[in-house]
Amino acid sequence: MSDIRTIILASGSPRRREILAKTGLKFKVDMSNYQEKLEPGLKPHDIARLLSSEKARHVAHRYRNVLVIAADTIVVFKGSLFGKPQNKEQAKEMLKTLSGKAHSVITGFTIIDTATKKELTTSVESKVFFKRLSPNEIAAYIRSGEPLDKAGAYAVQGLGAVLIKRIEGDFFNVMGLPLHSLTESLKKFGIKVLNH
Repeated sequence: MSDIRTIILASGSPRRREILAKTGLKFKVDMSNYQEKLEPGLKPHDIARLLSSEKARHVAHRYRNVLVIAADTIVVFKGSLFGKPQNKEQAKEMLKTLSGKAHSVITGFTIIDTATKKELTTSVESKVFFKRLSPNEIAAYIRSGEPLDKAGAYAVQGLGAVLIKRIEGDFFNVMGLPLHSLTESLKKFGIKVLNH
């Protein structure tokens, strides 16, 4: 049986839990308490991969024979990282900047087998095209409260979906966990989603 292994999702994100649950794999959640520190000069893919591997390692050392999955998602526009806005003003600036333009969402994820110490880290990029947003639309979206704890100040799986004209690449990647790439990577650890 390939699904006997315990899987630990090292993330408190409800979106990541929801995406991983789609696979039908049983897993437990154990949040990483890793404090994100960024080295200056790293490229966006390197940042996403580094943060995901640090989160995974922080949780992996607590367990003997499990698979740990961790992820980190960043929003990038013209080389600048858009994290979670600190306040409504910042959210407004981010949404104004992204309005009518395309940006990238990059998720790095890491899988660690704590029994064999095998580790895999990769990253996936999707392009998100925003429609042109009126000041009223931006104000109404900010009033909803949704942008304030989301990287890039929007949630693709929530009301933010109405801001988006189209997505190139993995939709789930924009939500925070690239499902296709993750399930392909899990095969390298003997876990096949469609093989029960």
